[in-house]
Amino acid sequence: MTHAAVKPAPADAAKKPKQELSEGKRAERKLGLLLCAPAAIVMIAVTGWPVIYSIWLSMQRYDLRFPNQSEFVFLDNYATVLGSGYWWDAFGLTMLITVVSVILELVLGMCLALIMHRTIVGRGIVRTVSLIPYGIVTVVAAFSWRYAWDDKTGYLSDLVSAGALTDKTAAFFTVVLAEVWKTTPFMALLLMAGLALVPDDLLKAASMDGAGPWQRFTKVMVPVMKPAILVALLFRTLDAFRIFDNLFVLTPGTSSVSIQTYNNLIKGLNLGIGSTMSVLIFITVAIIAFIFIKVFGTAAPGSDPGGKR
Repeated sequence: MTHAAVKPAPADAAKKPKQELSEGKRAERKLGLLLCAPAAIVMIAVTGWPVIYSIWLSMQRYDLRFPNQSEFVFLDNYATVLGSGYWWDAFGLTMLITVVSVILELVLGMCLALIMHRTIVGRGIVRTVSLIPYGIVTVVAAFSWRYAWDDKTGYLSDLVSAGALTDKTAAFFTVVLAEVWKTTPFMALLLMAGLALVPDDLLKAASMDGAGPWQRFTKVMVPVMKPAILVALLFRTLDAFRIFDNLFVLTPGTSSVSIQTYNNLIKGLNLGIGSTMSVLIFITVAIIAFIFIKVFGTAAPGSDPGGKR
């Protein structure tokens, strides 16, 4: 029996040679770290302790109504929450609202950004008016939507025969509408920053080569805007996943993961279960951020592919 000789691949064949940083680059990186250090220290001091304390509480049976029954239970609270159908119903609803609202905001935000970017007459007024919804406090906007869709007195109630706030499907789209109305201007603002990165010469060259408006948008503008688009999607996805005000005001009794955490921590005084939900939300948000940064390559506009500059 003979064995075919297998030539081993060079160990360093797949590795790219590491480029030496110039003296100026090293000094620039050192200055950046020094400038960021105070903010990083304050952020760690302010947020580090609450996170650590929440993790500690999540491993305790700690109900303020029965303080004498407190004890260390390790991961029992996680098993309780993850084995609860109420938690997964709230998680599914939260993810559905997040996906639908962020997709709609991206499409509408891009349209709004293109309009504001190309507007010549009254550009300042158009931008100011479009940002009004984002300047309104979320809970105030939620109450205005609630009064508008009220079955008896709301001026929009006749548009939905099933009841915009009582029917399950209609209430879902009402909440999504409120989210999209509130935060699309924020998405448009971030996308406008990306549009500013697209060189006019590049668009003119593509036009001279025969590219139509759609081809210029998909082949020229979107690739250049990719970092800004992904940053906008990351910010809005994390924000939408923590939805609380609109659901709490518009559809009392409907639970997102944030509302379930509020009910256990504040209303139920069950610090163990509530902290466990807080930690699970924190882990989910961290996973979403990791996916955007590592898988989709989210980086600040102008940075290198590795996001190191």
